[in-house]
Amino acid sequence: MTDEMADRFYFRQLLSGRDFAHSDPVARQMVNFAYAIGDRVTGEALLVDPAYGIDELMGLLAEDDMVPVGVLASHYHADHIGGDLGGYPIEGIAALLERVDIPIHVNSHEVPWIERTTGVTSSLRAHDSGDVIKVGEIEVELVHTPGHTPGSQCFLTEGHLLAGDTLFLEGCGRTDLPGSDPGEMYETLTKRLSNVPDDTVLFPGHLYSAESSQSMGQTRKENWVLAPRSPQEWLAIFG
Repeated sequence: MTDEMADRFYFRQLLSGRDFAHSDPVARQMVNFAYAIGDRVTGEALLVDPAYGIDELMGLLAEDDMVPVGVLASHYHADHIGGDLGGYPIEGIAALLERVDIPIHVNSHEVPWIERTTGVTSSLRAHDSGDVIKVGEIEVELVHTPGHTPGSQCFLTEGHLLAGDTLFLEGCGRTDLPGSDPGEMYETLTKRLSNVPDDTVLFPGHLYSAESSQSMGQTRKENWVLAPRSPQEWLAIFG
């Protein structure tokens, strides 16, 4: 990252139940991360996986003199973009769109799943892997990482990998849910994310570890889901 980009780059990692949605017991239990990526010069920001406390998330942006101009959705699950979670309603992109008219950037494979989960249709912007979204002068690359869901995607920007539920510091997303595919998850972890440099910092979708982020190099050394060396080894555990 150049000095100019470092000065412009706006980034916040926000933990549900701690940084926002403080009074929501499900938010505290699920320990989801939402993120904000933006350009300090233009004052524009993208919200990543906004759920639970929409007004609070928008208020945190406003305190930093930033305005939301879009959403990056990692996948369709309600704890990331809103909807019904086992009978518990979670605020998400539908509530956000009632407050501001902005595009919701999703992977093309995830569109029908997000429509069913949230009821949002016309605001969805379908993307392919490798597409780049700009917020001000900050670029975010969208990386299709199926396995947890058909259209799971990660976001690469300025040495940061926001991985949703694809990869955690310890473990990876479940592969036994509707739309999951353990074979695709193996391909994602061993091939689709293989070109991410070791010094890139991994930011997961949940706080499932003592630390909230770490380098991809450290993750490759320590995360047990990256240990299997063949599809057969992987499927013996996850298939």
